[in-house]
Order: sequence, then structure tokens, then C-alpha cells
Amino acid sequence: MSETQKTEAALLALSPLDGRYATKVDALRPIFSEYGLIRARVRVEIEWLLALGDEPGIVELPAFDDAQRARLKSLAEDFSVSDAARVKAIERTTNHDVKAVEYFIKEQLKDEAALAPALEFVHFACTSEDINNLSYALMLSEARRDVLLVMAAAASGFLISRWVGAALGPNIGLFVAALVTTAAGNGYARWINRPGALIRVPGIIMLVPGSNSLRGLMNLVQQQDVAAGQAAMLVVMNIVLALIAGLLFGNVLVPARNKNL
Repeated sequence: MSETQKTEAALLALSPLDGRYATKVDALRPIFSEYGLIRARVRVEIEWLLALGDEPGIVELPAFDDAQRARLKSLAEDFSVSDAARVKAIERTTNHDVKAVEYFIKEQLKDEAALAPALEFVHFACTSEDINNLSYALMLSEARRDVLLVMAAAASGFLISRWVGAALGPNIGLFVAALVTTAAGNGYARWINRPGALIRVPGIIMLVPGSNSLRGLMNLVQQQDVAAGQAAMLVVMNIVLALIAGLLFGNVLVPARNKNL
């Protein structure tokens, strides 16, 4: 998108959140966008279906085994923007947003014989308000949890590198920060069953040596100062090696789970 197009988009925005403040709320888009609402609805429908399967009084719906539970949960955990687009395509036929989610789930499971008996229990005994009210609650809960977690991870990575760096040197500080951030992300994924990238990515981004790289390149190109450029690049190489070592040792300290985002 060109700068002119961005300006026009901001001028045509319905609220400042879509215009001048758009970049400030990017972290909230996967949660509060229509995609986020549809994903939450899928999660509520799946959890309700699993609860029905766990109810011994519903003899028509056998309990789900571990493989079936994992398959059902994956519909919500791996829900993508293209999946949301498919729900919207179904909605153009149903003219009903929550019904489109029900049909999407059935569509995803229709070719799996083991789950065939469960298809007619999707959305069983529910109203749209049941699904929507729980979905909005999940969205608010996720926003409080994930956005604050991302901010805390970024701040922690920066502060650890500063504090340890002041005592033991900057490269050691970066190594320790990368190690702690990686181990914390892997532990969060393993024990909380949430994407470890929520901690790893913002923490590591705060350690990436962008300013040093740019300074070295500018010295080399603008001032023709080869020595200064080489010195800056050497610093960057040491930083990168410290980060890589921290990532590797962090994975050794707390191994990543098999499905760690």
C-alpha cells in the first residue's frame, strides 16, 4: 500500500482506531477483529461439543477419545484468516453469522467417520446469544492476558540485557536475556498450553541490534569510513552470536514442545 493509499484509508476510517492510531492497536487485531470474534465462536462451539460428549446422560453421543478431542480442539487452535473467510462465505448463504460457524465446523469434520455421530450435536441446545456472550468474554480475557504478556516479555528482555550487561558486559547480557526469554517461552507453551511465541518473539525483538547494523552501514556508505564500518559490523556479529547461543541454550534448558508456535 502506497503512502497516498494509507493516507486515504486513514481519512476514510470510521474511527481513529482504524486511522491515526491503527499501528498502536495492531496487537489487538487478532483478538477484537471479526476474525477474532469468529475464532472465539469456533472455540465456544467446540468446547460445548466436548462437554456434551463428557455427559454420560447423552447416550447418543459417545465420549471422545484423545485423538478425537485433539482433532476438535485443533479447529479452534489452528483457526486461520482463510478459515474465517470460509465462514463469511457460508454466511452469505445462511444470512446468519453463528449458524455459519456451525456449518463450518460440520464441513471440516464431515469426511471423518469417527466424528460423524457428533456432527448433529454441534450447537445442540444452544442459542446464538449463548455462543456470542461467551465469545465476547473470551475476547476480553485474551486481550488482558496476551497483550499485557507481550508488553511484559518485551520489557523483561530489554531489562535483563541491560542489568546483566552492566555487570558482566553487553554480550553476556544479551546471551542471558535470550536464554531466559527462550526458556520462558518454551515453558509457557509446555505448561500453560499457549503459544510460546507470545513471550519469545517480543523478547528477542528487543534484543535485535538494528541500530548498530544501521550505524555501521551508514558509516561505510556515507562517510566511506571502512574501519568504522568494519568495527560496527564486528560488534553486530558478536551480538548475533550471543543471541544464537542464548536461543540454543534456552532450548536445552527448557525444550520446546512438539507443537510450539
